[in-house]
Amino acid sequence: MDLKLAENIRTLRKERKMTQEQLAEVLGVTTGAVYKWESGLSIPELPMLMDMADFFDTSVDVLIGYKVRDNHVAAVIKRISEYCRSMNPEAVTEAEKLLRKYPNSFDAVYTGANVFLVFGAENHDISYSQRALQLLEQARLLVDQNTDPHISEQTLYGDMAVAYYAMDEPEKGMELLKAHNAGGIHSDSIGVTLSLLLHRTEEAEPFLTEALLNGVNTFLTAIGGFVCLFLSRNQAKAANDLIEVGLTLMRGLKDGELSDYTDKLFAEMLTLHAVAEIHSGLPEAARQSLLAAKATADRFDANPDYGMDTLRFVTLPKEYNAHDLLGATAFESIETIIRYLDDRTLTELWNEVKKDE
Repeated sequence: MDLKLAENIRTLRKERKMTQEQLAEVLGVTTGAVYKWESGLSIPELPMLMDMADFFDTSVDVLIGYKVRDNHVAAVIKRISEYCRSMNPEAVTEAEKLLRKYPNSFDAVYTGANVFLVFGAENHDISYSQRALQLLEQARLLVDQNTDPHISEQTLYGDMAVAYYAMDEPEKGMELLKAHNAGGIHSDSIGVTLSLLLHRTEEAEPFLTEALLNGVNTFLTAIGGFVCLFLSRNQAKAANDLIEVGLTLMRGLKDGELSDYTDKLFAEMLTLHAVAEIHSGLPEAARQSLLAAKATADRFDANPDYGMDTLRFVTLPKEYNAHDLLGATAFESIETIIRYLDDRTLTELWNEVKKDE
């Protein structure tokens, strides 16, 4: 605790233009006692602190330099987060204090678990990782208190696996993830553990495949949302550039000219490209994107195949198929996107493209 009693006595005395001898006389002590207080060599007894605070017209806590801190859960968690940002060991001290004060609070326990998880991994301290694992198990029992939608029992199991990895027990971590992998939430970690850490590459493939497909789907879906966001901010170039990234990704994943569900995705992305080009002042480029979108949609709709056999790098079972909510056909998907975007220029261009064909 950083107290500033010596400095404060000296400052307050000088503010009143008093010598050490004069202050000693007022307080009924020796000049040597005042000297020791101001030098930090000794500390006055509590009654003397009270008399001194009264003389200087201040409070004892101000005199000694003690600042009362907000020690409610939210305030302490905020301090801990700031300590963790710079890997300040005070985070561990604060976390232990918090856990002693609020042992049955989910927020306190979960915060403590994360502190020990981070410091255990960074410092290769197995005891910290073991403590993190213990706290995460406790947090799992308290999860009904949780109000953060980003945290669930599933994510807690993910954190527990990280603790096992930090303890150099990847097999235990992976098995835990396997047992709690609803929706493929942990497939990426399982796949990497199997292939990189355990060298069981064939066993890793289905998990890596699921992770890749989930990642691509998430990325492409997010692009649609970002396009609307960027256009609402008049950031057409950002929208255009992001769609180019998405199209490049899709081109890199597709192998050959055969048609499957990836063509439906291409048609949808090209439609988004068109609206971004319109807002970038490129109407002719937008027309070409819509022509390409329609041609791709026509190819898919002529012989619809909802598989994804043309994807490179992954091997999918024949029964695997994909669908979205935009429309049963690629043509319907384009029209749904155009209706949602509600852009007059885009609608007019699309109507012209349909007539030209």
